[in-house]
Order: sequence, then structure tokens, then C-alpha cells
Amino acid sequence: MENNDILIRVRYALDIRDNDMVKIFKLGGVEVTKDEVLKMLTKIKVSDDDFAEDEFSLKINNSKLESFFNGLITFKRGPQEQKPGQPNPSSESLKSNEPVNNMLLKKLKIAMSLTSEDMIDVLAMAGVTITKGEIGALLRKKGHKNYKECGDKYARNFLKGLAIKYRG
Repeated sequence: MENNDILIRVRYALDIRDNDMVKIFKLGGVEVTKDEVLKMLTKIKVSDDDFAEDEFSLKINNSKLESFFNGLITFKRGPQEQKPGQPNPSSESLKSNEPVNNMLLKKLKIAMSLTSEDMIDVLAMAGVTITKGEIGALLRKKGHKNYKECGDKYARNFLKGLAIKYRG
């Protein structure tokens, strides 16, 4: 699943308006205009072939998508207050070739204040059965012995379940 597809599905599932998208990107540290947001969400026809993939007007890289999710967390939950003596949070930025599905699950879990049981329920709404242990493995840090890479199936169905939950 491409980053632009993820952005479109999150926007639909959470019913986010264009102006709010601009605010979310800004909270994540990326300045975009409403026109740029529309280009990120718009596909253009590349060829007349019915089976050819369409391209997006403006492609989103992993760091811009991660900035969007960081902004979404701030947008939904408010800015995090720095406690005295607490070190600055390290930004675990994704590399350009890494899959983003695990990050998608983690960031949406935080932004929407979901528990593991809530995530299981959201996936069940989309028709996917998953255990709490499997969810825990998907939410682990890369390099942990129980880490499991999240496939497109889980990511797509999680976003589908969120759309069912929040849009009805």
C-alpha cells in the first residue's frame, strides 16, 4: 500500500477536512498548503490502459507521512508537556525503504487512545481475527525478538475497521 493510499484511507476513516489536514501537517513540522494536500489525495491517469496503476499528483515519502501521524497525535490529544528532567523524545524516523504499516498502527493507536482490545475490535469489524499477542508483536520496536512486520492486509483492514467504527 502506498503512502498516499494510507493518507486517503486515514482521512476518510477519521473524517478529516482539508483545512484540518493542513493543520495536522503543520503540527507534525511540515508546512503544506491546501492545494498541496489536494494533490497528495488526487490520482492522475497515466495511460489509457484499464489495468495500469494510476499515479498521484504529489507523492508522499515516509518522513512526510510520519510527520502527518505525529501531527495527528498532537491534533487529537494536544501537545505533550515536557516534564522537568525528562530527556527530549527521540524521533524514530523511518528510512525511505522501510514499510510504514507498523508505524501506522502504533501512531493511530496513540492518536485515537486505543487499547489492544480496541484494536482487536476494530479489526474484527473489518472481518479479521487477531490475538492480543499478535497485536503486541505488531506494536513492538523493530529489532525486538517478538517483533512482527505488519502486512498490508492488517493495515488495510485496520483502516477499514476505523472507517466502520467512526463513520458508521
